[in-house]
Amino acid sequence: MRSSTTRRVTIRSRFATDNDITLFCGDCLALLRAIPDKSVRLVVTSPPYNVGKKYERRLRFDQYLDQQEPVISECVRIVKPGGSLCWQVGHYVCGRAQVIPLDIALHPLFAAHKCLRLRNRIIWHFEHGLNARRRFSGRYETILWYTKGDEYAFDLDAVRVPQKYPGKKAYRGPRQGDYSSHPRGKNPGDVWVFPNVKNNHVEKTVHPCQFPIELPERLILALTRKKDIVVDPFLGVGTTAVAAVMHRRRVAGADLVRDYLDIARQRIRQAVKGTVPYRPMGKPVYAPPANTSLTTFPSSRDGHKSGR
Repeated sequence: MRSSTTRRVTIRSRFATDNDITLFCGDCLALLRAIPDKSVRLVVTSPPYNVGKKYERRLRFDQYLDQQEPVISECVRIVKPGGSLCWQVGHYVCGRAQVIPLDIALHPLFAAHKCLRLRNRIIWHFEHGLNARRRFSGRYETILWYTKGDEYAFDLDAVRVPQKYPGKKAYRGPRQGDYSSHPRGKNPGDVWVFPNVKNNHVEKTVHPCQFPIELPERLILALTRKKDIVVDPFLGVGTTAVAAVMHRRRVAGADLVRDYLDIARQRIRQAVKGTVPYRPMGKPVYAPPANTSLTTFPSSRDGHKSGR
């Protein structure tokens, strides 16, 4: 949902708890260490995967984990009791094309904090990406959702999705004959299906590994309230900030690349005005029409070796 009225927000480069938006250019640890204990409702991020993108330096895998550990510890420190941490990751490909799922490798770093509870391992499924030749092509990533403590904020109604069978009725018991589905929709479950941001996506910027607004948007709506503080230590081009601003949350994020933060600033201003390019939350995944040139196998390719 877009903001219906334009409002005034201020973007600052140094953190203060009353900031609307903080965009810090530099090491995320410097930002995190400036945030007071137990002041943040939600941390949601997608850290570098250690795959050698231009915004990261590839490390030995043990060094990568060592690099992540203090960031995670600082995030745990700043989150309020009842708040949440959401870590969205894919996998790391090491020697001989072996795959290491990053969520499995990172979980012990979270589990070391006895105050945390893993509530969900969410699968984000998308249909497009690199095509592998010697293994099945990767078409999902994961989100680890931890809460700080046993009592926590969770607004399911804010993220319900349409029922598959809204007219279904109970067939036995005291509610026999009554409609059995929730009138506001169903729980979206722990497998989320929406497109990744490829070249023709409406939200696409120059960032090579940008996630869609819908991903942090669902988490922000379910796990925070208006005016809560949301933090993204690896902000990139500001997708988490855009989702937060759209729903009147305060937000702070860091990135090493100033050009990315310039794009984030532009997108945030568009979000405030309600003009940011945006694929609406809950929009069905596009299904191409049948019997077109793109969806019909060409007769000239009969017998052609394919399967890539």
